[in-house]
Amino acid sequence: MKINPPQSTKNIIGTRLRMVRKQKHITQDQLSARLQLQGLTLDRTAISKIENGSRLVPDYEVVAIANALNVDIKWLLTGE
Repeated sequence: MKINPPQSTKNIIGTRLRMVRKQKHITQDQLSARLQLQGLTLDRTAISKIENGSRLVPDYEVVAIANALNVDIKWLLTGE
């Protein structure tokens, strides 16, 4: 059985990722650099695709993104 996230997006973190990134005044390139320091290579294009819901996000990337933005993983996933 295939389970699709709400609203036919490929991930559930994109909207919150963009929101917190902008609140913290971090560009996509700056986020990419922070992720690179953790050993994760995601360029600006990949981050943009995550934010607009057109890219799947594996669990290890969710963890790295949460760490890079200093946000709780649960919040990034659920908004709670």
